Amino acid sequence: MRERDWDAELKKIDKQLQSISDEALAPSPAQPCKAATAPERASERGSRWGPLARLLVALALGVAVGFWPYDSRCGAGLAYYLTAVGVTGIAGMWSAVSSWRRHWGVGHVLSLLVFAWATVLAAREVLPKTGYAVASEAHPAAWSCQPR
Repeated sequence: MRERDWDAELKKIDKQLQSISDEALAPSPAQPCKAATAPERASERGSRWGPLARLLVALALGVAVGFWPYDSRCGAGLAYYLTAVGVTGIAGMWSAVSSWRRHWGVGHVLSLLVFAWATVLAAREVLPKTGYAVASEAHPAAWSCQPR
């Protein structure tokens, strides 16, 4: 294996650097490097009002769907309930993405909890109807309300 002649390599690099102008190598003082200052970083993160509003909507939906007053065992009532649960899950994910982008950890965790709550509520209705869970009187195995 042949050893490299580092002195010759460095001489080549020196010749290449001498052929390039100083302005091309380093920016001029009139064009300083674009470094973010503290106020710029704060404005890049944006305000937390948007994620807070999204989180409050998602939390309100999560609480409200937990107190669903209508029959959701089968038929149209089940479709309406699952739609409300789906909207709650979408609101939770919407809030989670927004709080993640704003680097708001508490809001992100709460948003993920709302999404998990919506997932549990949907699974409680869907799994007995698909055969993955034991059906009960409160959660029957039939999608429609027609007697078999």
